Amino acid sequence: MSTSIPPGLLRDLPKTDLHVHLDGSLRLPTLLELAGEQGVELPADSVEGLREAVFKDRYKDLPDYLAGFRYTVAVMQTEEALERIARELAEDNLAENVRYLEVRFAPQLHLDQGLDMRRVLEAVSRGLAAARDAHNRSDAVREGRDVPFHFGIIVCALRWFMPEMSAYYRSLFEVMPYAREKSVFAAASLELARAAVALRDREGLPIVGFDLAGAEYGNPAEDHRQAFMFAHRNFLRKTVHAGEAYGPESIFQALTDCHADRLGHGTFLFSPDRVRHPSVHEPQRYVDQLVDSIAQRRICIEVNLTSNLQTLPELADIDRHPLRHMIAHNLSATICTDNRLVSHTTVTRELELAVHAFDLDMESLRNLVVAGFKGSFFPGTYPEKRAFVRTVLNRIDHLEDAYSE
Repeated sequence: MSTSIPPGLLRDLPKTDLHVHLDGSLRLPTLLELAGEQGVELPADSVEGLREAVFKDRYKDLPDYLAGFRYTVAVMQTEEALERIARELAEDNLAENVRYLEVRFAPQLHLDQGLDMRRVLEAVSRGLAAARDAHNRSDAVREGRDVPFHFGIIVCALRWFMPEMSAYYRSLFEVMPYAREKSVFAAASLELARAAVALRDREGLPIVGFDLAGAEYGNPAEDHRQAFMFAHRNFLRKTVHAGEAYGPESIFQALTDCHADRLGHGTFLFSPDRVRHPSVHEPQRYVDQLVDSIAQRRICIEVNLTSNLQTLPELADIDRHPLRHMIAHNLSATICTDNRLVSHTTVTRELELAVHAFDLDMESLRNLVVAGFKGSFFPGTYPEKRAFVRTVLNRIDHLEDAYSE
């Protein structure tokens, strides 16, 4: 720990997680229990066995990292399971003083047993709300000794999928048998955007954002322009997985074709060697201008240290992670977990990694923490968000004073 960061402060600070996948963040005992109840076959029948066979400390590549999702998604096909998993995720975050949480997932992956997107999203919302309400009724919150908990839901469209990934995707390929694959992917994204806006506006569900996830290479964000334009025109905020496994051009597409308000990962933002388009004659200049645009517009970057180290061989050492450059360029960056189960991590652990690797002082740590609250897609009005952020800042000030005594 940096000598300027008191031990215990990272644990006690109010925190956010703006980039956490529901299907990558189950408790292993819950996965085992649900699999037993639902008849889902797993490669092991114990927590230790699953950690050895599937959810490892290290992965050889991205496909290896993603292998476990076939098992988590398989048990997330009922309202009861979705509600429980969401509640437990919120409880786990509350236990480490996360006070704002944005949970993301692809509803279209959870329709294999007859659910529709409304019931899926309602179940997840109920689970998150149950944890929120229990916390916010506490004496500590009512007496102003703790920060209330808020959450939002981000729905994920997929850049690429196969028919066997869910019944929904199979049906889409069946009704569009002669369409190009890219047209099928785009149709699924547009339907999800329309459903998200309708459920937010008509049902009052706390859907705060629209995301695009999945393999970047060969699956450009521009293919999903129509879905993101629909979200944009209906004031649904946008975040895009970009620069995770492709270069600066992918980030540029996210900002221009998808009107992204935030960026997921942004790992190769500072990589002119990854610029591929022949129209870019000066890659370094292109990157410099892109970085400055992101800084000027205060586009928040959702940084996921551990999962990047696990899936990108180029980042064999955390010292190579671009968070150092993001901080040096005064970008708005916030620390996230990506997948708490698959990456064996928590928000506190991710902050500890950042503090150790980059020798952060209190000012830099505070900026990372506060960026999460300010960059959030808070499910309320702007004055309500400002009031919440002020409560958080007051709590941070109080903790800094208490730890400096």
